Amino acid sequence: MKVFRVVRKEPGLKGALKGLFRSETSQLRAVDGVSFSLQKGEMVGYIGPNGAGKSTTIKMLTGILTPTSGEVQVGAFVPWRDRRVYTKTIGVVFGQRTQLWWDIAVVESFRLLKEIYGVSDADYAARMKAFDDLLEIGRFLGQPVRKLSLGERMRCDLAASLLHAPPLLFLDEPTIGLDVVAKSNVRSFLSEVNRREGTTVILTTHDLDDIEELCRRVVVIDRGRVLYDGTLQGLRDRHLPEARIRFDLRDVPGGHPDSLDVGGRRAEQAGKNRYQIVVDKRETAPADVIR
Repeated sequence: MKVFRVVRKEPGLKGALKGLFRSETSQLRAVDGVSFSLQKGEMVGYIGPNGAGKSTTIKMLTGILTPTSGEVQVGAFVPWRDRRVYTKTIGVVFGQRTQLWWDIAVVESFRLLKEIYGVSDADYAARMKAFDDLLEIGRFLGQPVRKLSLGERMRCDLAASLLHAPPLLFLDEPTIGLDVVAKSNVRSFLSEVNRREGTTVILTTHDLDDIEELCRRVVVIDRGRVLYDGTLQGLRDRHLPEARIRFDLRDVPGGHPDSLDVGGRRAEQAGKNRYQIVVDKRETAPADVIR
């Protein structure tokens, strides 16, 4: 559980002066009783609306925040207690922030991270080659970070987070603001890293295409509580079990009946010359019905 103390202030100069002597406070439960576990090599989507508590959870899992109550354990570590040792075993990417140094060349940031994490020269060379093969970052390694586009910087941030080959990777909105091509590159890279090295990935995003392409399991959170923890297919079956196929007819046989028999399925009238078939996706694929 993570509870924040929120100070409420009245607007204007009068409110500011009043707040110096007496302030009204309230408590906000950002994360409330969240509990889940991960298996090695899993790619899990951690999803929910804005303000649901996703980023707060990630910050507790990475050791940035200390929980108000409860326990968090990642492998043999308690993140906030063992932070110095623990951070050598994880990679983190926050989509709206960068871990690269703004005014120096990208390659200099990588060299600094190499020394910080104690990566050997041989491992560094091998990983940089792999990053160039998968992310094509070689052509802008000599540029200052501030001159990179958002997509280029995000690819460099992903590479930087994996430079020390961490077994666990946290991604908080890694594709935010990226175009279609950049998103596709990032997804392909993450899939390949997970396949090659068995890296465990926790992904928070509002882009459900990220989830569909990368994750078999999803954890849905809202108002600090877990609403669903299971397979993506199970989530579809639970909340989106039906598909509606609507079609228009140029000529309706027998006038405009309330329903038609179409290939053994009942099509209900949904407007002038328009009919609708409801398909249970758990039993039949909508594409098969359309064919």
